[in-house]
Amino acid sequence: MLTMFLPFVVILGYVHLVWGYVSYQPEQVHLAFGGNSYEIVVTWSTTNQSNESLVEYGIGGLIKRATGKSTLFVSSENGTRSQYIHRVSLPQLTSGSKYVYHCGSDQGWSDMFWFITSPDESTWSPQLAIFGDLGNENAKSLPHLQEEVQRGMYDAILHVGDFAYDMDSESGRVGDEFMKQIQPIAAYVPYMTCPGNHEEAYNFSNYRARFSMPGSSEGLWYSFDMGPVHFISVSTEVYYFLEYGLKLVTKQYEWLEKDLKEATKPENRDVRPWIVMFGHRPMYCSNTGDDDCTHYGTYTRVGLPFVHWFGLEKLLNDYGVDLVIWAHEHSYERLWPLFNYEVRNGSYEEPYHNPGAPVHIISGSAGCKEDISPFIQELPYWSAFRSTDYGYMRMRIFNKTHLYVEQISVDKEGEVIDHVWIVKNNHTSYA
Repeated sequence: MLTMFLPFVVILGYVHLVWGYVSYQPEQVHLAFGGNSYEIVVTWSTTNQSNESLVEYGIGGLIKRATGKSTLFVSSENGTRSQYIHRVSLPQLTSGSKYVYHCGSDQGWSDMFWFITSPDESTWSPQLAIFGDLGNENAKSLPHLQEEVQRGMYDAILHVGDFAYDMDSESGRVGDEFMKQIQPIAAYVPYMTCPGNHEEAYNFSNYRARFSMPGSSEGLWYSFDMGPVHFISVSTEVYYFLEYGLKLVTKQYEWLEKDLKEATKPENRDVRPWIVMFGHRPMYCSNTGDDDCTHYGTYTRVGLPFVHWFGLEKLLNDYGVDLVIWAHEHSYERLWPLFNYEVRNGSYEEPYHNPGAPVHIISGSAGCKEDISPFIQELPYWSAFRSTDYGYMRMRIFNKTHLYVEQISVDKEGEVIDHVWIVKNNHTSYA
């Protein structure tokens, strides 16, 4: 009898060993900029809490080791599903260098990944992929982005809100699958984000827990620098989910004004003249339906309902923000330079040469289960180009005066369907 029982014990022990190994195995690996462009934060998840959170890394080999910490994240209402999210900072990296790394602990390591640090100068030409509204179903743009990142085409990614659809669904399983899907992108270049309306559940808990953006707002708003550009990420959602506190609106507004004042000091804007802001819900759009951007008094543009406090458009105008990128509408739309519904082109022949107002672009058609967003039939006077093709945007900041953007259609197998040069000889207030 004992002899018959022994194989069962051995099998049970083997299963327990394998499960223990898998549960400590890192997954959902992704990068973000830390306090500056020479600090990278590595984030990943494990089912069980490992004894350490480690990253082994180096130029040409795993010669350094950095430690961090893990945080328990409960992703189900009844507390039955949870995971540990690990964060490790790699500070004072050598500029313009290719690092290899893996993350985990002595209980289980990830695959080997790599990333390239920014050059040590403000005059280099960063290139980014930009999109919003990418889900784990119907993620049309994902294969193209994965291939282009592996080719080394991008220095960073901007995901302008709405992830997975939704990260909290099925007790967080949809969020886990999405984070695994973007690992072939996000484990190689900083994956910079802002929250969208689909992250709202439980006070944006999935968004705040899963991503590691700079600053102290848990990724709701922050800024970072790349070459000649100062990027600003904001939460448009603070205007629409007031049940989480009006204080978030005022805190973000005060932070944004302070950040813009610092960025536009002559000594700072001489070094980084371009200011690019991104947030999820646009101020303007020509889509059908009843989204806020189809109304004249968009909350993000004019401020809170009735009182019109804390509107963002005047800030953008006063501080000379060059480009504003939105998503939310599952389409692509490029506007003429615009302030308060007044087109302020640079000239008739070259509207984007020294424009008299910020340029707004919506790129929210990366692909999700909610399909595309149609447009009203007539093209408004303030809209320059629009498309309902699935796709994403590329941006390259060539130098202090020239910035280039193009929209890629994945429906047309990677064809460039729109492009524009923004040329600024002087970066100053439009007021």
